[in-house]
Amino acid sequence: MRFYADLHVHSKYSRATSRDCDLEHLALWARRKGLAVVGTGDITHPVWRQEITDQLVPAEPGLWRLRPELEVATGATPDGADAASTRFMLTVEISTIYKFGARTRKVHHLICLPDLTAVQRLVDALGRIGNLNADGRPILGLDSRDLLEIVLTSSPDAMLIPAHIWTPWFSVLGSKSGFDSIAECYRDLTGHIVAVETGLSSDPPMNWRLSALDRYRLVSNSDAHSPPKLGRECCVFECERDYFALRRALASGVGYGGTIEFFPEQGKYHLDGHRACNARLEPAATRQLDGRCPVCGKPVTVGVLHRVELLADRPDGAGPSRRAPFRSLIPLSEVLAEIAGVGAGSVRVEQLYQRLIARLGPELHLLERADLDEVQRAASPLLAEALRRMRRGQVTREAGYDGEYGVIRLFQPAELAAERKGGPLFAWNV
Repeated sequence: MRFYADLHVHSKYSRATSRDCDLEHLALWARRKGLAVVGTGDITHPVWRQEITDQLVPAEPGLWRLRPELEVATGATPDGADAASTRFMLTVEISTIYKFGARTRKVHHLICLPDLTAVQRLVDALGRIGNLNADGRPILGLDSRDLLEIVLTSSPDAMLIPAHIWTPWFSVLGSKSGFDSIAECYRDLTGHIVAVETGLSSDPPMNWRLSALDRYRLVSNSDAHSPPKLGRECCVFECERDYFALRRALASGVGYGGTIEFFPEQGKYHLDGHRACNARLEPAATRQLDGRCPVCGKPVTVGVLHRVELLADRPDGAGPSRRAPFRSLIPLSEVLAEIAGVGAGSVRVEQLYQRLIARLGPELHLLERADLDEVQRAASPLLAEALRRMRRGQVTREAGYDGEYGVIRLFQPAELAAERKGGPLFAWNV
């Protein structure tokens, strides 16, 4: 079976997250997005873990679901159809900050666990090292290699996936506090790493430029801090829907169908720059300026593209012979916002979004696979054209930098102005 999975998410117990990051809202938005499996996130936090044990029940091996009465109450199971209900995987993101090689390293890790017994072993071990109560994404003074050892001790079926590996400040290959290779970080236990998370600011072709990454499955997840952000990046699986089948697919590549991606320029660390001065720089310009902001002279934040070019041993466009497929998409709310000329969080966009998925199915299906003639009949020729351009990569890109998200546009302003003068943009009145 083919399905989407988003394994890196957060609960309301992580810092800077929405109060709606509870199990009911995560399940509801997973249904809207078309996600079959989502991570619980934050499984080491005691209050969140209690909510998980109270509100979820075992489903397929290693996966969980909302209690049936909660599924009905939240609308997470349409028409009571069990096959469409959301499954949860027990996950957590761990932040490690430590000294190694005379430098301070700050690395984030996504951990996936097969059962609550493994969770308890992990909690017992990590609780002796740091405080697990303060944040759903705990910060520990622990070497990444030693964290991996603890994870493997909790269960031989547990997985540690280096998170958003290129993010400048908190990742294994980040420019500010990372390493120059996965092996340098995890050392003798590197062989237990089967996948790496590429993050919002890079896509597979950028990662293919490093031959050292050929041995790892490239995964993408949303790192959502609010339920509507679920699925903005995710993985595609073509296997049975259970923890162990997903793990085998990541380890072997058989049953792994690749990723759904941002256009990498939309990520907030794609290019170099200094946000305080509105200075956005291509890597070549940064090198010419010796890494300094052209406005104030302070050091710029070196972005993902620059870091990839620094470590790459292949030219742009090259890569391994065997590559998992991927597709770059734009969140549906942003597509609708551009067409309607309003903000992505506006009431109008929310109304359009709900009407559209009610007519044509979940967001990911609509963006990636829906028949465009049907979209044109149900909504408008303009939306069908937007999806056609997006699927072909015919977009205008304004790249993100230094914590500022980029902007991806499907139309020129004059095109939309002409359409708005011609009448309603959608086939229904909202």
